Amino acid sequence: MVEVWWAQIGAARDAFVGDLDPVERGRLHAYVRDEDRARFLLGVTITRRVLGRRVSLPAARVGLDRTCVECGKPHGKVRADGVELSVTHSGELVGVAFSTRPVGLDVEKVDPGIDVDGVARVALSAEEARELTRYDGIARARAFTAYWTRREAVLKATGEGLRGELQAPVPAGIQVQELEVGADHRAALAVVSAEPPVVHVEDATQLLS
Repeated sequence: MVEVWWAQIGAARDAFVGDLDPVERGRLHAYVRDEDRARFLLGVTITRRVLGRRVSLPAARVGLDRTCVECGKPHGKVRADGVELSVTHSGELVGVAFSTRPVGLDVEKVDPGIDVDGVARVALSAEEARELTRYDGIARARAFTAYWTRREAVLKATGEGLRGELQAPVPAGIQVQELEVGADHRAALAVVSAEPPVVHVEDATQLLS
C-alpha cells in the first residue's frame, strides 16, 4: 500500500520551523525565494507529521536521515527506518509518498511555453515522441509533462535520479500510474513491485492545521 499526501504551498506556516532539525533549518534558510522555502518546509512537515502519527512521536522527534550515499553530506534523499519515502514539489503543489517498497513520486506544473520538441528529443522514447504528434497547443504541453513525470517517478523509485537513462523503457518490476492533481499540474507514482499497489491519496490540510 502507498500513501500519497498533497498540500498547497499556501499551507506553509512559520510555526512549522520549530519541528525541523538543525540540518533542515540550514537548508530552509539557504533558499532565496519564499516559494522554495515554503515547498521545502511543507515537504519536511508532512513527512514528520505522518511518520510521527504512525509511531506516536512528536514531529520534531521523528528520526530522518539525509546522508548522501556518494559523499556522506546531509543533502541526500530523505530516509526513515521502516518506510520508503519520496518527496516532490512544483508550482503550487507539494507531495510526499510513503510505502513499504521503493517508491518515486513526481509532480510538475505544466509550462505552456516549454520547448516540447527540443526536450522530447533527449527525454522521451521514440514511441512517446511519436504519440506527442497527436497533440497541439496546451494539450501537447500537458501530454509531454505527463510523460516526463512518469519518467522522473521511475528514476526516483530506482534511486538513479537524473543520472539514469531518460529514454530507457520502464524496467520490469516497476508499477507506474498517473495521479489526478488538476489541469495545471501532472503527477505520477512509481513503485518497485510485481503487482499494482493500492494507493491512498490524502489531503494534508487537516494534518497541517
